[in-house]
Amino acid sequence: MTSRLLRLYPAEFRRAFGDEMAEAYREATEGAGAWTRLREAGDIVAHALRLRLGIGSAHRGGRLFAAAAPFALAATGAHAAFLLASTLNLAYVTGRPDFESPLGYAMNGFYVLTLIGAVVGLSGRFAVGARTAFAAATGTMVCFVIAVLPGALDMPLAHVAYLAPPLAIAALPLLCPPDLHPPCRIRTTTGFVALMIWAPLSVVLLALLDAGGFGMIPLWRFAVTVTAALVLAGRPALFGIRTYGRFALAAAPFLVLGYFAGVVGEETALPCLVLLAFTALAVRRWRRTHSDSAGHA
Repeated sequence: MTSRLLRLYPAEFRRAFGDEMAEAYREATEGAGAWTRLREAGDIVAHALRLRLGIGSAHRGGRLFAAAAPFALAATGAHAAFLLASTLNLAYVTGRPDFESPLGYAMNGFYVLTLIGAVVGLSGRFAVGARTAFAAATGTMVCFVIAVLPGALDMPLAHVAYLAPPLAIAALPLLCPPDLHPPCRIRTTTGFVALMIWAPLSVVLLALLDAGGFGMIPLWRFAVTVTAALVLAGRPALFGIRTYGRFALAAAPFLVLGYFAGVVGEETALPCLVLLAFTALAVRRWRRTHSDSAGHA
């Protein structure tokens, strides 16, 4: 088993660290159960894949994905919160929920799980949160495929490909090297539990406020969820944005999922791009200000 796993690594890495990796794997799995063995094997496969793709922590690509990862997770969580709030709002306003079926309840359950995964990841348990959000996003896609399965044979390929971008964005945080994961922001159990309660209640409140005569258009509903996700990501995520390339990769998930949410289109694309340009300049100035302050300190 060990030799087969080691073959996944590049030859140069095997020659330099093969014996050390094999010994570490034997120590980690000696007397361990099947789940531990599977987890250790998965970690090795993921590490080998990152090295072959050039996205390890020592590679430029790895640092690029590490900078974009919290924003991709924030965008995934914000999109799930938007969809959940929109569904609840429609059900409250019309009095006729359109998800009263096992498949509908399953999709909304996956929205909630995606949101929880994003909150868990952004609060500091990044690996667990990212995997949870990706698994839930995959579940949402499966539900959608099942929903359209009767007409799937007649469905254009472009409609099937329509599912790929949100799932790819949910998968992006998984490419972040483990040693570059964002730091833990909420360390106490009380704070973590409070956040887990606050997140879904905020989505319900957003849906009810929209239904109570405030008249939130979808753009502002999406903006509220995005703002909350960015606040949760916080300063550590902003400090990772050191170049315009990193900023572009960090902003792309919000534009793409905004399009899928129906709030970014031909009419709103230009204002969104102008807003992103001003945001990039503001982030750059904020970084310079804080860097100068740290230097003087």
